[in-house]
Amino acid sequence: MDAGLFDGINRFAVATPWLHAALTGYAGYGVLLFAALMLAGWWYARGTGDPRRTAAALLAPVATGLAIAVNQPLVALFHEPRPYTAHPGILVLATRSTDFSFPSDHSVMAGAAATALWFVSRRLGLVTTVAAVLMGFSRVYIAAHYPHDVLAGLAVGAAVAIIVLPLARPLATRLVDVLGRTPMRPLVVAGPPLPAGRP
Repeated sequence: MDAGLFDGINRFAVATPWLHAALTGYAGYGVLLFAALMLAGWWYARGTGDPRRTAAALLAPVATGLAIAVNQPLVALFHEPRPYTAHPGILVLATRSTDFSFPSDHSVMAGAAATALWFVSRRLGLVTTVAAVLMGFSRVYIAAHYPHDVLAGLAVGAAVAIIVLPLARPLATRLVDVLGRTPMRPLVVAGPPLPAGRP
């Protein structure tokens, strides 16, 4: 079923040359969008004045980086060849790589970022989830990965974020509270500094 889905997406890629530039660009540089969304999450959270939201926003890139680190041993363990190695007749839009295919690093990143941002804002979490699904699709579209590579990647990223955020947020919230009483307050809370002598 996975092979059939991959073939279907590859045939779709053959039939849609007008999408090649957009999806190839997104597959390669969409990571910048996720960085921007996490930055937006921090900006939104500090504006709410809610230390828990701000803590979650600050933990989002931490969880994302940790998810990518967790994925590296999995990639080395499974040693799955890229689709263009096993299927020489397909349309390949990806830059060829010697890296292995399963799970997809890009999808791990996207899944972790999307899941973490649900802890900050449902609306932002939804937007990032759509972006994550599109990232997974684009990676299959350019023939860099199989569908199961991106589904596993999204799951790994989400799982790491689901573990990291609840465990680390209490400590991160206390840190946000402390920073809010220092000259670093603008990093965690929008608005003017507290008057001298006030907690």
